[in-house]
Amino acid sequence: MPFTSHPAVSKASERGRKGEELAVEYLKSLGYEIRALNWYSGHLEIDIVARDGPELVIVEVKSRGINSYEQPVEAVSKQKVRFLVNAAEAYIQENNWDQNTRFDVISIVFYGGGYEIEHFKDAFYPPVG
Repeated sequence: MPFTSHPAVSKASERGRKGEELAVEYLKSLGYEIRALNWYSGHLEIDIVARDGPELVIVEVKSRGINSYEQPVEAVSKQKVRFLVNAAEAYIQENNWDQNTRFDVISIVFYGGGYEIEHFKDAFYPPVG
């Protein structure tokens, strides 16, 4: 029996990919330098690694449809923050980064034929301890 993907899963992954593309365009329009997309270290992933002047920016992109019950930014759980911080540490070590780093979240809500984008700078700080 051939494998078929569930339509909701395909739609969600396509929406996520489109959201990341829109986030990259948005960041470039603000003058950010895009350093990496979908950067992996083992099982850890960073959606977008960018540079905003002297700062390294770790960007988590969250996309949702208009009918979603939660705002995209609400999907960044404590566990996701830990994963992002660990991935950022791996990126920083691998690339010998010695400047400031911040964590942003870009939220994209799709509706009809359009979308709304929100950028949360310094969305969270690495947990202490």
